[in-house]
Parts: sequence; structure tokens; C-alpha cells
Amino acid sequence: MKKRTKIFIIALLLILLTGCTQTLKDGKEAVTNEKTGQTLTSNILCKPSDEDLLKTYEKYDGDLKVSLEDLPTCKEFTPNKLKYQGLWESIFIKPLAYIILKFGYLVKNMGISVMVIGLIIRLIMLPIQIKTVKQSENMKKIQPEMERIERKYRNKTDNDSLMAKSQETMLLYKKYEINPVSGCLLAFIQLPLFFAFLEAINRVPAIFEGNFLTMNLGMTPVTGIMQHNYLYIVLIILIILTTYLSFKISMASQDKNSEMAQQMNFMFIFMILMVSVASLSLPTAIALYWIVTNGFAVIQNFIIKKLIGKRM
Repeated sequence: MKKRTKIFIIALLLILLTGCTQTLKDGKEAVTNEKTGQTLTSNILCKPSDEDLLKTYEKYDGDLKVSLEDLPTCKEFTPNKLKYQGLWESIFIKPLAYIILKFGYLVKNMGISVMVIGLIIRLIMLPIQIKTVKQSENMKKIQPEMERIERKYRNKTDNDSLMAKSQETMLLYKKYEINPVSGCLLAFIQLPLFFAFLEAINRVPAIFEGNFLTMNLGMTPVTGIMQHNYLYIVLIILIILTTYLSFKISMASQDKNSEMAQQMNFMFIFMILMVSVASLSLPTAIALYWIVTNGFAVIQNFIIKKLIGKRM
């Protein structure tokens, strides 16, 4: 199982490193959209429709991976339109961008499209989520027996004792149908999905030119606040709150006094700080995706735990 996990991680990294977003540069400096504070990309998937943005891209046309003349309009974009080479964009970016665009034009709002597509993907992953919650609840049930094993082998460091400890732990996992690796599966899937949404947003002008309520989908919260749109403060608060609740509910089944729980708590604090800082510079569209999917995950986990609790 460990060998399979390593292969999966290596394959995932190889995919992530091929066909990624490339920053548009003026010499060594990154080119930004003055209106939104967003860093522009050189490998966009379709033509901008905003006149000022189009002029900016025309200025750096020679630095684009595909000339503006050869790019389709966003309404005409299909995954097979461009010849960019890369597994990452072929498997994730272009299909996701196409779906967001099509649904966005249907509902006439790209912000709604990003949120709805994010929710649909969450629903598709529901079986994995249910399995993860079940394992989390089972981990809580076996804590007393895990502590007994720890006490039994606490001061024993010889190979025979370590082997025996490992075997007893694995038998316990087998008894309660716990697979430590599959418990991480959801996190492994969520990471590339997050980056796929981020890249689709950064590389499709029709998405980052759009608006939701009074917020531009490409604008960073820092820029929005500086322009006196204080709805961006609410956006940042919601990002932090949904991240906090999502992580908190996932820790609810941990024994608070265990070493693992203490390590998870440290990671929890670190993640909140990291997300808080990152949220200031991320486009509004990815913030909406993060808030809606995390908020949905909190409700989803709460319902699943209630249903599982009734069956146990």
C-alpha cells in the first residue's frame, strides 16, 4: 500500500508540473491588471473582451504562448481548440474551463457558475466523503485500544516488539475496517481540484472579467478594500470561518489528549494563518469556490455523522 501511495503522489506531482499557468512578464516584472490587482498569465485560453485588458495583452502579444489572433473568443472555446502541451491542462484545466464557461453563459454569471460547478464536484465525491467520515468515527472508537497498545510497547525499541506493535495495530485497523491511506484520498483529490479552479480562473478572461454582486471575479480582496468595497472584508471573514469550521469538524472525532490530536491542532492553527494571508491575494472567484465548497462540506459532514451515529 505504501508503494502504491508513493506512485500516486509522484504521478500527481508530474501532472501538476506540466502545463501550469505561466505569468506574463515585462522584463523580469510580472504584469498585473491595474483595475483588479490580478497577475496576468501568458498562456490564456481565450481572448479578453474588456477593451483595456485587450490592449494590455496586445502590448505583450509577442510574449503570449499563443498569439491573440489565434486565440478563440471565450464563447467559442472548446478543450480541443488550443495546442498547448501538458497533461495537467489537458486533463483538468481546459475541460473545467469549458464547463464553467458553458454553464456561466447559461446562467449569465461566471461567479454562480464557479460555485455551482464546485458544489456538483463535491456531490460527485460524496461516496469518498462518507467513507472518510466513517473511518474518522471508527478511529475515535479504537482510541482506547490504540492507547493500550502504546502503553504495552512504550519502552520497547527492539525489532520484535516494534513488529508486534505494528501487527497489533494493523489487526485493529482490519477489525474496524480502517484504511489510513484511503482516509487521505479526499485531501489528495481536493488539492488538484483547487489548483484546477485557480488556473481556470486565471487563464480564462471571461471568468476573471465577470462580476458577482459588486465584486469583480478577478480582483484580489486587498485591491477591492483599497477601492472602498468593504464587501471584500466579509469575503475574507467567510474564507477564514468556513476553513475553521471545516477543519474543526474533521477533528471532532479525535481524542483531544492524544499526540495525533495535538499535532493536528498545530496544523489547524498553521492552516488558518496560511489561508488568512493567502486569501488577501487570491482572485474573488476562487474565494467564492473556497467558501461555498467548504461551507457545503461542513453541512455535509454534520449530516453524515448524524446518520452514521444513528446506525452505530
